[in-house]
Amino acid sequence: MSEILQPEGWAVPKGYANGIAAEGRLIFTAGQIGWNPETCQFETDDFAEQTAQTLKNVVAVLREAGAEPRHIVRLTWYITDKAAYLAAQREIGRAYREVMGRHFPAMAVVVVAGLLEDRAKVEIEGTAVVGE
Repeated sequence: MSEILQPEGWAVPKGYANGIAAEGRLIFTAGQIGWNPETCQFETDDFAEQTAQTLKNVVAVLREAGAEPRHIVRLTWYITDKAAYLAAQREIGRAYREVMGRHFPAMAVVVVAGLLEDRAKVEIEGTAVVGE
């Protein structure tokens, strides 16, 4: 069980929560990227499409622990191109809702100089809590 933390008087965030309180079994995903996890090959260089695959990869790891997207309490996104991210926000939002539904945990987006895999445009790591 989790509770969204929204301080009184703060503007309501769009697409994320300012904080979440939760109790239960903790599940941590490694940073996932937007490649096909079976072949470790990228099928696209499109930012939004890589983001969709990245989120699918996060969810696949969660399922191994019996968790679902609704159990995610935190996501940290590492992106290589702020302008590309901003330009694709609508498509990224659509991909997010298709994979994650309308569950918006605490999130941070960090712009980085590069990721270990040269073609990767986004890497996302997650924390989930499955209630007792």
